[in-house]
Amino acid sequence: MKNELDSKFLLTVFEHIQNHGEVTEEGKRYEGIVAYSDPDGYTIYLQGSGVLLRSGFHNTYHLDYEQDKHKDDFIKKLDYIFKEANE
Repeated sequence: MKNELDSKFLLTVFEHIQNHGEVTEEGKRYEGIVAYSDPDGYTIYLQGSGVLLRSGFHNTYHLDYEQDKHKDDFIKKLDYIFKEANE
């Protein structure tokens, strides 16, 4: 998955969810994706479709998932949100 998702893409999706999402106990939820950050704001998390994405410094990210289908569904949702954010 090297360089599949860049930091601008992830931050745009995160910000769109923060601005338009519904408040939940976990964070803000939008289109089935929950977005939240650690207390210092340096690490952001996007979670949904059986996937947890963690993104931090130096344009790095890590995806936790059990099946490739989960990852594919998750990325499709992120793409949808990114496109919506840029309309």
